[in-house]
Amino acid sequence: MALLGAQLVITLIMVSVIQKLSNYSFARWLLCSQGLYRYLYPDNSELKTLAGVPKDKPKHKKGGKNEANGKAETFHVPRSLDLQLETAPVTALDVVHLRFYTEYLWIVDFSLYTSIVYIMSEVYTAIFPLKDEFNLSMVWCLLVVLFSFKILLSLTKQYFTSEESIGERSTCIVAFCAFLLIAMMVLIVDEKNLEVGVDPAYDSFYENASKFLENQGLSSVGPASKLILKFSFAVWAAIIGTLFTFPGLRVARMHWDSLRYYNENKVKSLLLNLNFAMPFVLVLLWVRPVTRYYLTERVFSGMEKPLMSAQAFDTLRLILVVLTVTLRIVLMPRQLQAYLDMAQRRLDVQKKEAGRITNIDLQKKIASVFYYLCVVALQYICPIVMCLYLTLMYKTLGGYSWTSLFYEKEEMCSAVNNTAASSTVEGVEQFQLAWENLKMVFTEEVYKGVFGFATWWCCFSWFITTSLGMAYQTYFRIS
Repeated sequence: MALLGAQLVITLIMVSVIQKLSNYSFARWLLCSQGLYRYLYPDNSELKTLAGVPKDKPKHKKGGKNEANGKAETFHVPRSLDLQLETAPVTALDVVHLRFYTEYLWIVDFSLYTSIVYIMSEVYTAIFPLKDEFNLSMVWCLLVVLFSFKILLSLTKQYFTSEESIGERSTCIVAFCAFLLIAMMVLIVDEKNLEVGVDPAYDSFYENASKFLENQGLSSVGPASKLILKFSFAVWAAIIGTLFTFPGLRVARMHWDSLRYYNENKVKSLLLNLNFAMPFVLVLLWVRPVTRYYLTERVFSGMEKPLMSAQAFDTLRLILVVLTVTLRIVLMPRQLQAYLDMAQRRLDVQKKEAGRITNIDLQKKIASVFYYLCVVALQYICPIVMCLYLTLMYKTLGGYSWTSLFYEKEEMCSAVNNTAASSTVEGVEQFQLAWENLKMVFTEEVYKGVFGFATWWCCFSWFITTSLGMAYQTYFRIS
């Protein structure tokens, strides 16, 4: 109880810090203090000058109303108009009115605060290990995951409510079916090949849940069958894959455009390519014959033991996920600027087209790029935030360590909780015994399976969607 009280103190301190730092925002700093610049659309006067359209004075009707009857002036200009857009730095006053700005501000800042809470909790529990107390930092991590899921769901929902998004709607439906099929295929792969931990988690859950039902005097054949649980996992995985589809395509487009600017800068090109390829490396870390076998089991010639222990390999996976997310956040301003540069690229493509376009459509084509900046930022940040905090929950609830990569961790006896839960309890304490037995159902093995599969699948969906987007850019070179 003392440790739980200490965790409550940490939580209260963080709530107080959040209130004190409400005027400072890491999310706003990423958008407004990293040198991002937006493109300004030309006004009607400039368009008329370039297109040679005469600047007539507006004619008036009776009562002083003009011909446009209060509507915006509309005229046509050639598509091949030689137009170079002016730029302006992105400021806090510019972004505050953008769509989904509040959601972007909330998820980024709350994720930062959660990371601070998690670090403080990890340091404290490393000094004073938890016994029967619940780690409150897991609640914060779970909230981040749920908020990220809700935001991605809101973004995807726009494709089903807009009448102009028929193609995007069809893409979401196809993606759901494809990811559902892939997930069902993944879930039948043996643990010797893909160690997501679903089968051991189910075995542990089934055994402990059956004992719990017997202890409560309930007659039951046990929890749900493995087939039903795996199908439920597959449906969840298909939803995640669908939500990651358009963010993945968007990230691939921004990566493609960023490489155009750094072809001659080898260091930045290397970082961008490493940033793009790391999800593939993360996916391979759960494929036993490719990574774990060579790093933890095989003894190479001239060596007496494998390259690393099993615990060190588990820690390596966790650290690489954290480093990958950190690299993506560092490169985020460059990727967002590549998106903002789309306004000028749209005009450069339009110059090659014949025909004419109205001034309103031309201005909307340019202004819409900046208008959706926060939407693009959410598509970039939400998937990696979800991967990060699922990994942190996987580490903590799965009983892994951050230090096993550097020195061996001694195995802890797992029989302590069992003896405590099986002690004789009378009267009012029987409820506490039932609660302890219920906690015994959700063991570390169960958490390893649930969060191991969730972490690996998010990395896999992240990799698949960005790879499809990159393939689309390579073969079709859309603009």
